[in-house]
Amino acid sequence: MKRNPRLQLEILLAVLAALCAALLALLVFAEPLLLIPAGLALVLILVLAAFGARRLRRRVARYVGGEISAPGGIQASLAAMPLPALVLQGGALLWCNAHFEEAIGPGSLLAPVQQLLPGLDLTAAARPEGQDLTIGERRFNAYASGASEKSGVWVVFLVELTELRATAAEYAASRPAYMLLEVDGYDILFNGMKDSEKARLMEGVNRTLEQYFGQTSGFLRRLSAGRYIAVVEERHMQQMVAGKFSLLDQIRALDDSQTITLSAGVGRGGATLAECQEMAQQSLDMALGRGGDQVAVKTRDGFEFYGGVSRSIEKRSKVKNRILATALADMIRQSDSVIIMGHKMSDLDCVGAAIGVLRICKIMDVPAIIAVRSGATLAGPLLRRFRDAGFGDDFTEPGDVLDTITKDTLLVVVDTYLTHLLESREIYERCRHVAVIDHHRKTMGYIENPVVLCHEPYASSASELVSEMLQYVGTREDKPTPLEAEALLAGIMLDTRNFALHTGVRTFEAAAYLRQMGAQTEEVKRLFASSMEEYAAKASLVENAVIHKGCAISVCGPLAPGLAVVVPQAANDLLGIEGVAASFVAVEKNGGVNISARSMGEVNVQVIMESLGGGGHLTMAGAQLKDCSAQRARELLISAVDAFRADQEKKAKK
Repeated sequence: MKRNPRLQLEILLAVLAALCAALLALLVFAEPLLLIPAGLALVLILVLAAFGARRLRRRVARYVGGEISAPGGIQASLAAMPLPALVLQGGALLWCNAHFEEAIGPGSLLAPVQQLLPGLDLTAAARPEGQDLTIGERRFNAYASGASEKSGVWVVFLVELTELRATAAEYAASRPAYMLLEVDGYDILFNGMKDSEKARLMEGVNRTLEQYFGQTSGFLRRLSAGRYIAVVEERHMQQMVAGKFSLLDQIRALDDSQTITLSAGVGRGGATLAECQEMAQQSLDMALGRGGDQVAVKTRDGFEFYGGVSRSIEKRSKVKNRILATALADMIRQSDSVIIMGHKMSDLDCVGAAIGVLRICKIMDVPAIIAVRSGATLAGPLLRRFRDAGFGDDFTEPGDVLDTITKDTLLVVVDTYLTHLLESREIYERCRHVAVIDHHRKTMGYIENPVVLCHEPYASSASELVSEMLQYVGTREDKPTPLEAEALLAGIMLDTRNFALHTGVRTFEAAAYLRQMGAQTEEVKRLFASSMEEYAAKASLVENAVIHKGCAISVCGPLAPGLAVVVPQAANDLLGIEGVAASFVAVEKNGGVNISARSMGEVNVQVIMESLGGGGHLTMAGAQLKDCSAQRARELLISAVDAFRADQEKKAKK
């Protein structure tokens, strides 16, 4: 057991003091006349004890300092050490050298070390890297060694790092962060606008940017119309992050008649300025891929996102779609086979888009198959309709196509851009060539370097994108069948909630094309029909919902097998309740909780779901919480809604 000399001395003194007091009391009781001489004797004893303790401390200091030789002529001297040093036992000071007293201050014998060095941890200081200590305004690294289990004696050395730490902090604070900024949809936004009006709006944008970056020590330069670069120091980038890039709100508030938004990509923490520039470009691509009106910040640890609270500006181009359709057709033609795959728990949009891509493969006369789990899909009625029509061979289980994959097989992924949401990760890893068709906002974990990428977050659905591609493939005689057109129309109707939300001009054009191809709206409507069991489960979810700050939240336990389709349906129905701006339906599944979120646009459910590890669109999103109970999911949802509402109120006050 380690000894504590200070504690032992204090106990001994306390015992002696108690004994003296008792003896003095007895003496006074027996002979009151002896009180005065006894008191004088006690004072004399205390004076002699203080004088002796002082001599003892000096002698110990001289002995440890080497002025007095130890037996055998061996000197134990630390006085000549050029660093502050001290000797401890049981957490009490035995000795310190002159450098320590100069750096920290004088230390009395047996004083607790925590009074001199607050926060000192001998175990941490004994590690090779030592322990970082802050004493007043000075920084030290403490190194400890020489402890033994019996004596508990430690020798501690201090290395002052005040200037080095200050230099390192200044270096980190002055590191450059690279920014790329772009006015969202510049060409479309200013198309047809008078030059004077365009100049007025852009003057407001330029003035806002100059004022924002003028508060920093960095610089801002205009690259082209609507595009800028900026380089700022890390200290100012931290301020921008702390303010959640208020620049976005300032740009959005410039003009009430025009919705002007800005997207930016930031690269920070790179080894070189060139690396930061590359990270900034990736961040800008990510911000634009997520719908714009936001800042994406990339560091070595990944991406962070700020903003994204407004609706996306539709800036799609028919020329671009024609080019993508041609590129996809060429890749299909160069492949010996094609596998079409969507996301887990595929829905009508996912399967409908896959059926449209299958039609393109048939036009190119290339063998193709759709990999879908028939037992884990929300598009069961659509699959049954195709099987009843004699097209069951077009669909297969993902595990059945693994052996057919060759080096020239093309994988076409529809309605998702994320690797962890794919129907089969094995198929993706085995295929060398991958094409992606998706409309969801870009987030982390996306498929990298696809040979063909059709990613349009401004589209209503993947089925809309595929419907447009079909118009540019083959000849006029090469067209989808009425059954295929109905599958694509069902996908569009699902993601737009019957053309009510996230619908643009191109959405109606695609629907009109499918109607020309023979799609019957009555037949499409039947694909959305619910069984009595599904309707009862959906009604129960709606009934159990509670409204919190304008958001309907419904949480329940596991559903019966085959009823997963009612979760998004219940979320949609909850939006029809007066006073509900967003809905969240959470259901326990496989030890976790799946959440489906819907919104009318006032509440950005994408931001809320991203705070829980999910993602999606402004009006449609979801999340999967692993190892989570229903009650815990309810608490997390309420906290996320509270944080979103608080952020809205904070911005409204500015």
